[in-house]
Amino acid sequence: MIARSLREHRRPLLWWTLGISAFIALYVAVYGAVRANPDTYGPAMLNKFPGPLRDLMGGMPDITSGAGYLQTVVYQLFVPMLFIACATLLANRALAGPEEAGTLELVVTLPVDRRRLVLDKFLALAVALVVVAAVTLLVAVAMSALVRTGVPFDRILAAQVGVLLLALFFGALALAVGAVAGRRAAASSAVGVWAVLGYAVVTVGRSWDAVAWLRWLSPFHYYADGRPLYEGLPVTDYLVLAGATAVLALTAVLAFDRRDVGV
Repeated sequence: MIARSLREHRRPLLWWTLGISAFIALYVAVYGAVRANPDTYGPAMLNKFPGPLRDLMGGMPDITSGAGYLQTVVYQLFVPMLFIACATLLANRALAGPEEAGTLELVVTLPVDRRRLVLDKFLALAVALVVVAAVTLLVAVAMSALVRTGVPFDRILAAQVGVLLLALFFGALALAVGAVAGRRAAASSAVGVWAVLGYAVVTVGRSWDAVAWLRWLSPFHYYADGRPLYEGLPVTDYLVLAGATAVLALTAVLAFDRRDVGV
């Protein structure tokens, strides 16, 4: 079932890999011009941005440094959101999409254990995301070396692992909602709301005491607050993300096992 799911994913997987790789290559390539013009892109320029906008982009540290540039332009918002979109699409193709199309009902009539079916779908999703993360890691490392960001391999790897875990979390969320509701719109909406609100809480919301405590419910808190590009692998935070993902995957398995499948 895993191999079959990966074959079904191969075309969107190819395009997502190429698209994210192209995004990383394009934006990392610009760093050479940024580094060469510190007066133009330095702290004085960044201070002109409104406070909420700086918060939205993770505080916008000095982007003339390699780590600051990669954090702000690549790993703060855009690459994580691209990975989340990819994970959501693949998760919807696993359960909710086939159920809406009426093909999943045929699959569950076969002598296939329902729990094993959902688990295999999740594992296929995980393998697919690992492939995307591995290829885009190579692109990020190669481009970083080419433009001399000065960020070592282990720090880029740490950031890439965080992106992968973040995508797996939201992919598992989409799979769980799809297992419960059987509808792509419901799964996509759940991911969209949690992603947008979760990101807002840990950026613009960090200075609002009324909502700042909600950061503990945001997967972005465990992804970025460990500052992997600066300090390396935040093991504890990443373990929390992995644990939450496992809970969502288990929820998907149990929920799908206990309900009728239909169109």
